[in-house]
Amino acid sequence: MSSYAPPDPPGADPAYDVVVLAGGAARRLGGADKPAVRVGGRALLDRVLAACADARVSVVVAEPRPTARPVRWAREDPPGGGPVAALAAGLAHTTADRVVVLSADLPFLEAATVRSLLGASGADGALLTDADGRDQPLVAAYRTEALHRELTVLTEEHGDLDGLPLRRLTAGLDLVRVPDPVAAFDCDTWDDIATARARIREHGHVLDEWISAVKDELGIDLDVDTGVLLDLARDAAHGVARPAAPLTTFLVGYAAARAGGGPEAVAEASRKAAALALRWADEDTADKPDAG
Repeated sequence: MSSYAPPDPPGADPAYDVVVLAGGAARRLGGADKPAVRVGGRALLDRVLAACADARVSVVVAEPRPTARPVRWAREDPPGGGPVAALAAGLAHTTADRVVVLSADLPFLEAATVRSLLGASGADGALLTDADGRDQPLVAAYRTEALHRELTVLTEEHGDLDGLPLRRLTAGLDLVRVPDPVAAFDCDTWDDIATARARIREHGHVLDEWISAVKDELGIDLDVDTGVLLDLARDAAHGVARPAAPLTTFLVGYAAARAGGGPEAVAEASRKAAALALRWADEDTADKPDAG
């Protein structure tokens, strides 16, 4: 039986915590381990966690598994008690005044969407609506106190939280609706997975998706100006030789790491290497006598 008892009131902290519900049965996927399904080379769970990289505490309600980012694990008791029971189990590990609540199957969730939810002005929080205007309570940011309040009410009414739908929880909340059909897209079926995989390989998305996948794979949490690096690769390829492009960008990364890392170190190493490539190319025409 999953009962609920509210913790001590949280302190006035402007940060937020995140609770990701990742323990569903995924029946429409034939019982597959949906959070581990890969889209763009990354597990769906890792994609969701990346969108909340600045959360103070990240809680995943599911059986423990490898993740690209450190998390705290929680589980409703008994497992399979439903989303409200799972949310209560995850919420017990949070202390921030605001909590972002997410499902683990959101391939297009981005940090900007999380920030827009946190910045919305509803008394109790904000949630996304999908392409059909339907509420998505598992893509939302809530006032933690409001969740504690409603979970207490539900526990008093029903004795426990097992099997309760999320709409019973959100019905008592004053929430702002934020339309975002892309971020609200979730993967319930294999057709949804195929759609997500196809979209990220479109020309306008594939490079950013690849960079994000590489950073997750290598454990790098660094935002850099990819345009600067692409310009450097172009200058090295055209001004020196084609193989110089990947080798030069590798050396820039190595130099930036030795300088302490960070976007500024990457930018400075890129600037120096780009200037060298241009000087190298200029030697082909410099000091040559004019014809005639």
